[in-house]
Parts: sequence; structure tokens; C-alpha cells
Amino acid sequence: MNVKAIVLCILPMCAMAQGFAGLGETVDGFAVPTAGYQFMFPEDHGAHPEFRIEWWYVTANLTGPDGTQYGAQWTVFRNALEPEMGTGWGAPQIWLGHAALTTPTDHYYAERFGRSGIGQAGAKDTSLDVWIDEWELTDNHMTAQGADWAYHLDLQFDGPLVFHGDNGLSVKSSAGQASYYYSQPYIRVSGSIFVDGAEIPVMGQAWMDREWSSQPLASDQSGWDWFSLSFDTGDKLMGFQLRGTDTYTSASWISADGGVTAYSDGAFLAEPITVHETAGVTLPVEWRVTLPLQGVDVIVNAINPDAYLPVSVPYWEGPVTVTGSHGGVGYLEMTGYD
Repeated sequence: MNVKAIVLCILPMCAMAQGFAGLGETVDGFAVPTAGYQFMFPEDHGAHPEFRIEWWYVTANLTGPDGTQYGAQWTVFRNALEPEMGTGWGAPQIWLGHAALTTPTDHYYAERFGRSGIGQAGAKDTSLDVWIDEWELTDNHMTAQGADWAYHLDLQFDGPLVFHGDNGLSVKSSAGQASYYYSQPYIRVSGSIFVDGAEIPVMGQAWMDREWSSQPLASDQSGWDWFSLSFDTGDKLMGFQLRGTDTYTSASWISADGGVTAYSDGAFLAEPITVHETAGVTLPVEWRVTLPLQGVDVIVNAINPDAYLPVSVPYWEGPVTVTGSHGGVGYLEMTGYD
């Protein structure tokens, strides 16, 4: 396989479903998520090479001393060419990292490629510890940097893990494609961001998502809109819609006491209100999000409408504010927009 083909294999955010790191393709010898999986920790914080695609994803809503709102993203994707870990340069595991820092006026980002077989990237199975080059995510810190920006954030996990769908089996289509999906939405954050030659102390909250599968999308699904919202009441909402021939939705209501209620297709609704053109792409940056069964009817607004990552396969990812029936903050991810 040539270099370009390898790169295309590892990019899970393509505008075409077949480009989501093969998320809409056939399984081809890789494992498939099934109901009844018994999660084990810390082992499941590590890699699952028998599955084709996997990611570790953290988004953080941060506030500076003067009240300015910021956002930080840390992401590592693992994509398998074969269902084994391997060693050295021949290891069939390719890794991709994205990190970003968002201010109300600017959006900074960087992209990294790595190979686990030579130690350049990887994930331990004895603790939460994931890295690509000098970027690192553990259960107590998160670091990343670009050409003219950086962040060093201390993390404190303050609540239980949340398992989406059917005890962690998250269905993504009416045909039954699925992934294993859990989150840690209770993370307190403190530390510093470095931008425009200045160090700015910040505090806030973060949300970690973990997901792995081999074919979580249907072949006709062209992109998704994903929301992680933390309300002032202490309640939280994860919801997504997958756009295809039909729109498929799923959500998890996470109550302030840690209880989780899963909602299947149709209960969660996300309707675009205002669109914005950035980097030649037009996409929604203001949404009405509703979950009537929990009394949720909110407006979600991007803090910076230009939080677009024009990386190898581009997508939008940025912090948002929430107003309406519930107030709060969160993150929005949008893929598959031309």
C-alpha cells in the first residue's frame, strides 16, 4: 500500500462515508461489537487492535481570569491495517493526532502521524496513558502544542464512567452498525494555555470519549453532528445525529447524580438555525437541540464560528454555549460538510 493510501486509511472524518477510516466498509476479518461486552479497566483504556478503528477524544471548556472562554481539543485515532498489534516499522497500526486551541477570535490546530511499532505513538493497557510524539493524555494531565500555541492542563476525574447505548454498545444505524462507546464527562481542569506569546491560566471542565469498532456506520451515512453539553444544573447530555438517506439519532441523558438514561433513534433532535461559511465550507454554527423526554429545548451557539480544522480530512470542532431551558457549555463536532 502506498503512503497516500495508508494516510487515507487512517482518517476517520472524511466527508464521504467510505472515507471515515472505512467506517462504512465491510468488516474484512476485524472484530465486531456485540451486546453483553464486559468492560474491564484499566485494560479498556488501552488499544483494541482486533478492531479496525479507535479513538481517544477529549474536549475542554476553559475560562481565563478575565472570563474569556476558550476550548481545547486532544484527539488520537488508531487505525488497523490488520487485526494485530505487531512490532517495528511493520506493525499494522497507524496513528493520527489532532489537537486544537480555540479562542473567541482564533482557532489554532496541529496534526500528527505516528507508528506504534516504533514507540512514536501508543496507548498503555495498565493505565490511561495515550501519546503521539510529545502530546500526551493521562488521567491527570493533557498536553499538546503547535507552531505558535500550546496547552498544559491538569485533569481530575470526579465522577463515574458513562456507558452509552446498551451498556456501552452504541448503535449507529437502523441496520445495526455499532461501536463500543464510553465517556468520562466528569473532569475538572486547571492549567495554562500559551498563545500570542502569553501564558494564560485557565480553569474549567472536560469530557473524554472512548470509542472503537470496525464498521460503526452504514454505507450511505455521509457525516455526523455530535454534541456534548454540560448544564449548570449538573446534568449532561450527549447526543448525535448521523446524516444519510435517513437521519439516525442517539442520546444519553446523564443526571447530576451520575445516572444514565439512553435514548434511541428519534428522541433527540438537532435542527440548524444559522449557517456560516468558513474555509470555503458552509455549515451550521447555531442549533436548536431538543430532548423532550427530559424537558430539554436549548440553543447551542459556537463560541468561534471559524473553529474549522482544514487537516488531511477536514471537519469542524469547537466549544459552544447553551441557553434556553438549560444553560451551560459544551462542544460540537460536525463532519461531512462540503
